[in-house]
Amino acid sequence: MSEPTACPRWQDLTSRELSSLPSETVAVMVVGAIEQHGAHLPLSTDLDIGEGLLEEALTHLPKTLPLVILPPMAVGASDEHLSFPGTLSLPPELAIATLEAHGDAVARAGLERLVLINSHGGNKAVMDLAALRLRRRHGMLVVKVHYTRMLPLPDDGLPAEELRHGLHGGALETAMMRHLAPHRVRLDQLDHPCSRGEAMAEEGLLLGPEGEAAFAWLAEDLHPAGVVGNAHLGTVELGKRLVTHCGKRIARILQETQRREIGDTLGR
Repeated sequence: MSEPTACPRWQDLTSRELSSLPSETVAVMVVGAIEQHGAHLPLSTDLDIGEGLLEEALTHLPKTLPLVILPPMAVGASDEHLSFPGTLSLPPELAIATLEAHGDAVARAGLERLVLINSHGGNKAVMDLAALRLRRRHGMLVVKVHYTRMLPLPDDGLPAEELRHGLHGGALETAMMRHLAPHRVRLDQLDHPCSRGEAMAEEGLLLGPEGEAAFAWLAEDLHPAGVVGNAHLGTVELGKRLVTHCGKRIARILQETQRREIGDTLGR
């Protein structure tokens, strides 16, 4: 792995230094979550993955690319996991307002580009609403990056059932955590709880937790333990390949965002 791009952190700059950044600078923020991930993964899993993917992306960027890294939004919208101890969750309205407040600060600093790197599925809806409001209010370009949409790899070797139903705490998250933060993974607690969605698919139902007829679900609706998927398949080697793949994609997105003329977004 090469050295990361020397990218300033928002909080390390003075107000004067921040205001002197060129207007084409991209502000980037990880949007994570602190929530239960079963007995084998820590509450910080989503935040760890989001920050790890950003760090990986920085290693694939030219050192001259104008970026500034905002403090991560560690707590997101995790209502579906509130039945389990340790989960922290913002009410959706507050999550939207928090994202908007960060975007407002970026605009006040004279910057027009904001990239949100999301590592938790429950954040997608609030990000959509906040980003649209920021676009309308400030005319800024807000890019929503969900690493789960960059997966799977074409040759990751995972069974189709795992990719479809291992939604939380399964092979993908376990693999990335074993690569990014191996000391935080409880290897003696790896398990393979099967999703109720898998049973519904076997019945030939269109209804399911995800897909064309998805229903709103709580984690315990998928499995009483709140996690699903085969964590045993989440190897360190797979984790490294996933992180490298996503990091390169995020680096490309950051460069495309920096080059994009703001007016072009709406065809002006």
